[in-house]
Amino acid sequence: MRDQPVHRTLVILVGVAAAVVVLFGIREVASIAGPVVLALVLVIAVSPVRGWLDGRGAPVWLQVAVPFLIVVLVLLGMVGILTISATELASLLPTYTVQFQQLLVEAQQWATAQGLSDEMLSKGLQAFDPGRILGLVQSLLGSLIGVLSALFLIVVLVLAMCLDAPITARILTTGEGGRPGLVTALATFAHKTRRYLIVSTVFGLINAVLDMIALSLLDVPLPLLWGVLALIANYIPNIGFVIALLPPAMLALLDGGVQTMLLVVAAYIVINVVTQSFILPKFLGDAVGLSTTMTFISLIVWTFVLGALGAILAIPLSLLTRALLIDSDPDATWVQALVSGRMPGSVR
Repeated sequence: MRDQPVHRTLVILVGVAAAVVVLFGIREVASIAGPVVLALVLVIAVSPVRGWLDGRGAPVWLQVAVPFLIVVLVLLGMVGILTISATELASLLPTYTVQFQQLLVEAQQWATAQGLSDEMLSKGLQAFDPGRILGLVQSLLGSLIGVLSALFLIVVLVLAMCLDAPITARILTTGEGGRPGLVTALATFAHKTRRYLIVSTVFGLINAVLDMIALSLLDVPLPLLWGVLALIANYIPNIGFVIALLPPAMLALLDGGVQTMLLVVAAYIVINVVTQSFILPKFLGDAVGLSTTMTFISLIVWTFVLGALGAILAIPLSLLTRALLIDSDPDATWVQALVSGRMPGSVR
């Protein structure tokens, strides 16, 4: 009996060490692992199309071709919009040098009138440099374009997975007798991932359109770019809203002044509160099955491992990890409750 705590501690330490080794190993091959995971998520997202075609007796080649073409068209559209918008942003940023200098002068005059020292103001403005924030967004878009520029690899992976999808579905069905827990866990992972992607995409598009309309009415430059950024940031848990808000707010400050910036912030907050806080939970509910703490930890871990793509795919990657390590083990009920933040018996 005395050896049991020691044995449990040893198992935990070995498990943590193995997880660290695996994560650092994935990080070393992030340029390959990222596209593979993205291709898998995209195939899962369009799998209902294949199922619908299969249910109507469509030939296998059509079951493969239609989902594949949907994914390719989406990827090409995203690459085109991001590339054009990032190029426009790069050419636009240098034109705001004068506005930024004028903003500094006005801020220093206001601070002097309020009795604040110039040194204190200079330090604050250095920490709150709109140019740095916009440059950070440009870097983020550049990394996303870098991932999507590996389009050939992603397309080949998607095609291979689409070709294997009918066979894989049959293999999983026949494997229910031998490993029912694993098969059920993988099916649950696919269902939760698909529901999360569909709902997040629909509400992301709604947010993007509303944001674009608000930015257009306020004459903020590049509303299409900020709409696409809002759609992409919608997949990033916890901090996605802030990432989508800061760049257009800073650009509004440089282009139209403080009043325009405040209007942009107010518009984004109203749109986000209505869609994300009141409407989205009614459709998504607890389908993800991850607590707030685990979601935030997932964001940190997968961003560290895969970069910007890891932040976007944090939820699907965490659901896959949960399916393989937790949901497939019938003795891990308490762990399921821990990561989902729900009492045992109501985890799923």
